[in-house]
Amino acid sequence: MRRIAWTGLLGLLSLSSCMVGPDYQKPHLAVPVAYKAAPGWVKAEPADASPKGQWWENFQSSELNRLEAKVAVNNATLAADYYAYKQAVALAQEARGGLFPTLGLTGSATRAGETTASAVTHGGPTTSGSFEGQASWSPDIWGKIRRQVQSDVASAQVSAADLANATLSAQAQLASDYVYLRSADANIALLRQTVAAYQESLRIARNKYAAGTVSQSDVITAQTELEGARSSLIAEHVARAQYEHAIAVLMGEAPAQLSIPEGPQIATVPVAPPQVPSTLLERRPDIAAAERTMAAQNALVGVAEAAYYPVLSLSALGGFSANPILGLFNASNELWSLGATVTGNLFEGGARGQAVTAAEAAYMESVETYRQTVLSAFQDVENDLSNLQIYARQAEVQARAVADATRAAQIALNEYRAGTVDYTTVVSAQVTLLSDQQTALSIQQSRLLASIALYQDLGGGFKESDLPSAAKIQEKLPFQP
Repeated sequence: MRRIAWTGLLGLLSLSSCMVGPDYQKPHLAVPVAYKAAPGWVKAEPADASPKGQWWENFQSSELNRLEAKVAVNNATLAADYYAYKQAVALAQEARGGLFPTLGLTGSATRAGETTASAVTHGGPTTSGSFEGQASWSPDIWGKIRRQVQSDVASAQVSAADLANATLSAQAQLASDYVYLRSADANIALLRQTVAAYQESLRIARNKYAAGTVSQSDVITAQTELEGARSSLIAEHVARAQYEHAIAVLMGEAPAQLSIPEGPQIATVPVAPPQVPSTLLERRPDIAAAERTMAAQNALVGVAEAAYYPVLSLSALGGFSANPILGLFNASNELWSLGATVTGNLFEGGARGQAVTAAEAAYMESVETYRQTVLSAFQDVENDLSNLQIYARQAEVQARAVADATRAAQIALNEYRAGTVDYTTVVSAQVTLLSDQQTALSIQQSRLLASIALYQDLGGGFKESDLPSAAKIQEKLPFQP
C-alpha cells in the first residue's frame, strides 16, 4: 500500500516541471552603428585610456589614486547598498526553500499510574511514549515557486547592479570633487601671482607719485586693485575647504580627519574610446539593473497566473507508539499515514485576473523604463564626446588669448613706467589678463569633468558578466563586504 502511495508521489514530481507564465526574452532595441560625435578624433586616443576597473589612473594623479582606493572600502552609502544586495540574496534563497519538503520530528513520553490498592497489587505506574516523523510538501506543479525564485534571483541581480552603479557614482563624484579642489588650488596660485604683480604695480605708482609725475588717484587705484585680488584669494579658500570636506565624506571619514596639501591642476585630459554603441548595453550597471528588473517583473506574471490553478499539498507521518515504552520501536508498534489535499478558489470576483493584468502592466512599465535608460545612456555619451571636442578647441583659442593678454599687460606696465599711458590702461590690461587666465583654468576644469563623465557614462570598468549568476545567488553569497 505504501509502495503504491510513494509511486504516486514520484509521478507528481514529474508534473512539477510545468511552469505557467511567459518565459523571459530580452527585448530587442535598435542601436545606432556609431556615435555621432566620435569619428575623427576619438580614434587617435590610445587604447590604454579604455575604461577599466581603476579608470581614474588615466588622469595620472597619485593623490587621486590614493583617495579613490578608499571609496568602496569606507563609504557608508555603499555599505548600505551592499546590505540591500545581501537582503535580496537571502530572499531568493528563502523563496527557493519552498521547493523542498518540510520535515519534523515529535517525541513524547507519559508516566501514569493509580494510587489504589489494586494498582499497587498489579505493578504500579506505567510509562508510554511515541516517536513520530512528519513530512509535508506542496509540489510546485504550476511553477509558482520557481517563477518567484526567478523573480527574486533577478531582483538580487538588480541589487548587485545598483551596488556597482552606486560605487561608480561615488568614484566619479570623488574624482569630480578632486578636480574642483585642484582647480581651486590653481586659482589660489594664480591669485597669489596676481597679488604679487599688483604689488609691483602699486610700488611703481607710489614711486611715480613721489616723483610728482602722476596724481594720487593712480596710487589709490593700484591699492584698490591689489585689495580686490587679496579678497578674491581669501574667498577661494572657502570653496577649497568645501571640496576637501566632500571628499572626506565620500571616503567615509569625518572632514576633520582629512587634509589634502595644495597641488597643481590636473594636466592630463584622457578620453575613453567609446567603441561601438552596442557595447554600452553590457557595460553600464544602470542598464544592467533595468534589464534584470524586466526579468523579475516577467517572472511575477507567471506567479500571478499560477494563482488560477489549485494547490496540492502532501503529508506523511511515520513512527512508533507504545504502552509501555519498553517496546516503542517494535515493528508491531509502528504507525504511519499518508494524505493529500487539493485547494483552490472557485470565485474571487475577478481578483486573480486583475492581479495578472497588474503584473503584465508592471512588466511593460519595466520594458519602457529599460528602453528610456538605454536612450538616456546614448545621450549621455554623445554629450560627453561633443563636450570634450568643443572644450578642446576652446582651450586652444583661450591659450592664445592668455598669451596675448600677458604680453599686453607687460607692455601697458612698461609704457606706464615710461609715462606714455595713464594707469587706467594698466588696470584694464591686468584685469583682462586675470580674466583670461581664470577662464583658461575653468576650461581645463570643464574638460576634466567631461572626461570623468565619459568614463562614468561608459560604465567605468563594469561588465554585465560581473553580475552574480543565478546559481551563485541560490547557493551562497558571492562576496563579502
